[in-house]
Amino acid sequence: MKILVTGGAGYIGAVLVPELLKAGHAVTVLDNLMFKQAPLLECCADERFSFVRGDCRDERALAPLLKGADVLLPLAALVGAPLCDIDRLGATSTNTEAVKTLLRLSSKSQRVLIPITNSGYGIGEKGTECTEESPLRPLSLYGETKVAAERAVLERGNALSFRLATVFGASPKMRLDLLVNDFVYRAVNDRAVVVFEGHFKRNYIHVRDVAKVFLHGLANFEAMKDKPYNVGLEDANLSKLELCAEIKKQVPAFAYLEAAVGEDPDKRDYVVSNKRILGTGFRPDWTLERGIAELLKAYRIVKRSEYGNA
Repeated sequence: MKILVTGGAGYIGAVLVPELLKAGHAVTVLDNLMFKQAPLLECCADERFSFVRGDCRDERALAPLLKGADVLLPLAALVGAPLCDIDRLGATSTNTEAVKTLLRLSSKSQRVLIPITNSGYGIGEKGTECTEESPLRPLSLYGETKVAAERAVLERGNALSFRLATVFGASPKMRLDLLVNDFVYRAVNDRAVVVFEGHFKRNYIHVRDVAKVFLHGLANFEAMKDKPYNVGLEDANLSKLELCAEIKKQVPAFAYLEAAVGEDPDKRDYVVSNKRILGTGFRPDWTLERGIAELLKAYRIVKRSEYGNA
């Protein structure tokens, strides 16, 4: 298939695009390279790969690339609450309005698979898992923009969405600001972390399993279309303190404590059910333990602060 990926040089795209090429697809990436990194250089050797430097919000750049595409993967986004708070206009125009533009310019025969965040669940009800039928109550502008994008995509039809858990793991376009990546980096470099509101729970998924679920969605699209899917590890609905304990198993010198005062600006707290995606036959490959071990190796290479998103 011919696939257009907007934002394909980002944290997820840098892992996903090579996998799409390996699977035999022709891939065009539209990305403005806002972080001044070049994670897709290895793909240039593949004749089925093409890259356009441009902005997903620019109709003049986007419209010609839609012609002939079978599948559209709108990955382009300002990701995370801190970055969206820094650039609120950019968050809305990129995360929501650009997706609506893509839908307006595309044909309904073109399939759309979009990553969303399960942070849209906000604060879950105690003792209850968040399923795809749970109410969406985002607590941040980031969550609001992604929930709005998902609504537009699913209302358009011939589409599906992946509500991603907090992603972790090494990528050619690395991010240090994601929770697991951040805590492991601190364990390696600082040997300590102070945790605010350590009982807050989140779900987690490795970036390579995110790539895998996109390939799974492409292969099973007709059976899966027009629904949202939570994508996370069933055994990794962990509090921040539980996450620290997992890291300490591999970094014994790591010390962590919960602050007696202070608040985490990110108030998300929920337990997520991933049974719907598992019911389609998808199985993640990467455990949290394996991902932490990978990050420990990665941080022998990555030492610079510019790998954050904000």
